[in-house]
Amino acid sequence: MLKILVVGGAGYIGSHMVKFLARAGHHVVVLDNLSTGHADSVKYGALVIGDMADTALLDTLFQAHQFDAVMHFAAFSLVGESVSDPAKYYRNNVSNTLSLLDAMVRHGVLHFIFSSTAATFGEPRTERIDESHPQNPITPYGRSKLAVEQLLEDYDKAYGLKSVCLRYFNAAGADPEGELGERHEPETHLIPLVLQVAAGRRAAIRVFGTDYPTPDGSCLRDYVHVQDLCAAHLLALEWLRRHDQSHRFNLGNGDGFSVLDVIETAQTVTGRLIAIERTARRPGDPARLIADAASAQLNLGWIPEFRELNRIIEDAWRWELINS
Repeated sequence: MLKILVVGGAGYIGSHMVKFLARAGHHVVVLDNLSTGHADSVKYGALVIGDMADTALLDTLFQAHQFDAVMHFAAFSLVGESVSDPAKYYRNNVSNTLSLLDAMVRHGVLHFIFSSTAATFGEPRTERIDESHPQNPITPYGRSKLAVEQLLEDYDKAYGLKSVCLRYFNAAGADPEGELGERHEPETHLIPLVLQVAAGRRAAIRVFGTDYPTPDGSCLRDYVHVQDLCAAHLLALEWLRRHDQSHRFNLGNGDGFSVLDVIETAQTVTGRLIAIERTARRPGDPARLIADAASAQLNLGWIPEFRELNRIIEDAWRWELINS
């Protein structure tokens, strides 16, 4: 049994991770300021309401629990908001993470799993993006995540803090048992927005651009089930403890599903008509954004279990029906 601090464990991916760790027999403590998370999503482990910027609280937690590792899911992640309010993103995503890393070093906790993002790559130059793809983020959100990745390289060399950064593409789906799911305010992710239309909570789903160089003209994205992401994080922690070396892995299915694919599949899963509002492209939206996750599969032994789009949507729809 490991003792793990999960920062941001009341949010979408973090809460699923807490359940996954607890089911694997680990002791979990959640630190979350509830700015975007929900206290009732922490169904496993202890919840401490507080902020990464609170160094006194961090010292108290590290002294009390003697953690073996830390997992970080506490970044702000709205791309548009990062453009309009970059200070908020650099303060939380970089400065506050720096505070957390310093606490880890002070207390000798030197294994760190970081929830990173494909936004660190910027505009894709290849059909599938592997770890060697140049990192040239085009938004403050992506730049803030890349800054942390670079911080981690320096903290490894200077202080021996070893980390695994997991850059995933489009997290989707919900807990297969129906306990947890997406509850963002505002919601910006495609699948829950589509399902809100199916549930009657939204009039239509907007499709931004239907003239891309893709089979049906809409953007292609790589959707990875949140449960598969959790499995990858645990495998990454086990890998880190075995090898004690820092690494970076991309996480995705390696398959692209278009916006119109998602809508059509959601209509099939729900049995309901989903109204579409076609509109112009959004600036900065690439035609395709698909992961090459071969390195994670080879090194971590990570094989996504819930690869089918209909399964991802089925789990998300179950959650939507429970909470609509």
